[in-house]
Amino acid sequence: MSISTYQRRRTTNSLMLSLCAVSAFLAVGVLVLILGFVLAEGISSLNIDLFTKMPVPEGEPGGGVANSIVGSLITIGLAAVIGIPIGIGAGIFLSEYAGHRLGDVIRFTADVLTGVPSIVIGIFVYGLVVLRMGNFSALAAGIALAIIMLPIMARSSEEMLRLVPHSQREAALALGISRWRTILSVVIPVAQRGLVTGALLAVARAAGETAPLLFTALGNRFLSLSVTGGPIDALPLRIYRYATGPYSEQQQQAWAASFVLVLTVFVISLTARLLLRRR
Repeated sequence: MSISTYQRRRTTNSLMLSLCAVSAFLAVGVLVLILGFVLAEGISSLNIDLFTKMPVPEGEPGGGVANSIVGSLITIGLAAVIGIPIGIGAGIFLSEYAGHRLGDVIRFTADVLTGVPSIVIGIFVYGLVVLRMGNFSALAAGIALAIIMLPIMARSSEEMLRLVPHSQREAALALGISRWRTILSVVIPVAQRGLVTGALLAVARAAGETAPLLFTALGNRFLSLSVTGGPIDALPLRIYRYATGPYSEQQQQAWAASFVLVLTVFVISLTARLLLRRR
């Protein structure tokens, strides 16, 4: 190899490494910029009242988003109860039982469902649940968010279960343990940290959705703990209404609530990454 060729390859390698490093810093910089900008805009309204008080009538000063935080916890909790078990079950079927053709069909369907706009899912649940029940509810919102979580949970569960060595399955089967018992007692415990990671990522994905809630939860200025009794508020809904309103104080509260929401999603995602790294 000539010296000129060697130098050219070293120069090309250094250039590409530099471009990769710049791209990585830009990706991280966008997140830091978003967090910093949202915090800078909403820090004046980031106080204890934001978490403990209810929204006040439009135009009046003060108030908070306590009902929205509670509503988000209820809707996301319902979504997790519905979506996570079904997603894990789908992942088990894909990993342990599905044949090549059927598995490809299910994976393709899950990938397509991941790309469906969330507002379409909201309209679907509106027609399927809200109109049949006759009112908006936390249950309808939970179903919509569960549909968003489902493909993420299914695909991540499948990948985590596939990481379990086949030798452990074969050892359990050699001892006379049935296949379903092997999955329940051997495969799932080994992959449990990965399953928790997938669940956290799915929850983080659903936590910031607004469009489905417009057609299912609707929103409510008062605190509601009912699952089926009527409209319920959620943090993304409250941010949307305050940010698009004409009152500057509510807009500042929208910035503060946005920081709380972004920080929550960031913490959930970071926890999932740490668990995955340990796995």
